[in-house]
Amino acid sequence: MKKETLEKVFIESLNKNFQAQSKYFDCNFLVLHELVSPIFEINKCIILQFYRASITLTNMLLERALKIALIYNEAGIEPEPIENWHSTFSEPNHKYSNFKLANSIDKCKKEGLISEAERDVLSNNIRTLIRNGFSHADPTEVLKPLPDEKSICQGDFSKPVELKLFKVNFKAIPAFQAEEMELFAIRNASSYFDFVFRLTIDIDKRLFDKSNKV
Repeated sequence: MKKETLEKVFIESLNKNFQAQSKYFDCNFLVLHELVSPIFEINKCIILQFYRASITLTNMLLERALKIALIYNEAGIEPEPIENWHSTFSEPNHKYSNFKLANSIDKCKKEGLISEAERDVLSNNIRTLIRNGFSHADPTEVLKPLPDEKSICQGDFSKPVELKLFKVNFKAIPAFQAEEMELFAIRNASSYFDFVFRLTIDIDKRLFDKSNKV
């Protein structure tokens, strides 16, 4: 592929998608400033229509947002002298950095950083469907709603009127799995990012409000 071809594709995607996505570049966190960079990166992926990449990065954003919210929730958000940074963050970082997503979700709910409804969506939908489907490369849940078998026809150019009909389980065939995962990503990447973006904003505000009530 030539450079000029890529430039044309990128410019077309930028012109098509920038207006709808530009609002996500303006995120002013009160506490979770570390999330600005991955949000910027994910938004660029969506603008350029790298949908599977954006979902995988959004999974990372979600898991990281929950973990650092727990870290700040325990360490506090007040400014600390540089010489105290290690002692302040060492123990919370050790405690939460290797948390599994299910543990992070439950702990954030317990600490009042996410709501009951948000916990249910994260646990029952996102964790098994989107996180496992893309970050763990397991398409099982994404493909579950599809029929187990589809009909396909096989033809031969030497005998164009003779067609053979087959029943195929698409869910077990990697090539068809990849096609369905791509379609899922195209349909859901933007709305998934929007959900996680809004969730991180809410967590940030709750963390700030909670810390200022102490």
